[in-house]
Amino acid sequence: MIQCRAAVADGKGGFSIQTIAVADPNGDEVLVQIKAAGICHTDWDSQSWGKALVMGHEGAGVVLKVGPQVKSLQVGDAVMLNWAIPCYECFQCQEGNQHICERNSAVTAGNKLSQGHATFESTHYHGEPIERAFSLGTMSEYTLVREAACVKIEVDMPFPSAAIVGCGVMTGYGSVVNAAKVKAGSSVVVLGTGGVGLNVIQGARIAGAGKIIAIDVNPARLEMAMEYGATHSILADKADTGLLQAARVVKTMTGGRGADYAFECTAIPELGAAPLAMVRNAGTAVQVSGIEQEIVIDMNLFEWDKVYINPLYGKCRPQIDFPILQALYAKGDLLLDEMVTRTYPLEELAQAFADMHAGKNAKGVVVF
Repeated sequence: MIQCRAAVADGKGGFSIQTIAVADPNGDEVLVQIKAAGICHTDWDSQSWGKALVMGHEGAGVVLKVGPQVKSLQVGDAVMLNWAIPCYECFQCQEGNQHICERNSAVTAGNKLSQGHATFESTHYHGEPIERAFSLGTMSEYTLVREAACVKIEVDMPFPSAAIVGCGVMTGYGSVVNAAKVKAGSSVVVLGTGGVGLNVIQGARIAGAGKIIAIDVNPARLEMAMEYGATHSILADKADTGLLQAARVVKTMTGGRGADYAFECTAIPELGAAPLAMVRNAGTAVQVSGIEQEIVIDMNLFEWDKVYINPLYGKCRPQIDFPILQALYAKGDLLLDEMVTRTYPLEELAQAFADMHAGKNAKGVVVF
């Protein structure tokens, strides 16, 4: 086993930097030396999941060893990691819904956490097996993952930029392109311009949207939004319940009709229905941020023929979508280097979380 440093959550709301042990790969497993790990609100939440675990679900690195059943990767390959690991064989994978694989999904019902060899028996802390967040645990110098969790990096891309693809970038871009299928020339509203919201904006720009309206309560975030492709911005009032006042401004900006598409990226339960107020009749509202709480919705907001969808992870198909994102990056259309506002050593993870909550970074990244 390899001894290495990792951020270990205690399950009670805290974490610490500890030494863990990672075994050599078996079967279709791959040992990856992590070079960079993205920092996400989900990582912060993972401190309170009631169990000890190795934190992190966004990452990129270099393949050090491969198991005997690995076919697509070799030692020395640079890879970006994907937390929604498909089996390619179950009903949902066969339907094209690899992001909600019935065998491996870390979030769908009945599969709260994949319990394969790479998740438990091969990682130890204080001599006992420890789980890795989303079967990845990227806030660690080394990790052992399934081959299906890796996508080769085929373009010239720094590891910090590659590390952020496997969550916020894919979620934002995919929600626009794969889920909502935004049409060229259409109007788009984005509620919340954090890491995911900025990538919704990028996705809308790449899709050819004619008008992209960013809404946030933070003026600095709105300035970022303009850099990533927003054409208009609205500084919202924190006292604006349901963003109904902002919705009236949106309608004024869209000829009195409302936008064609609206994306909720705030993760605030009270704003779960807000995109419905922003879209025209027969428009599409998209709940991107993963709100899971019970909320009350005024059904008048659905009038008339409005569609409300709740896609997971931008309907990611890693071996299809990640190469597309790499190509868009190489072309200069997808801004990733610019999105990595600051990098941190693992020992400064607490500061990275504080900066994330303060909205200072488009994206913070731990580098090893």
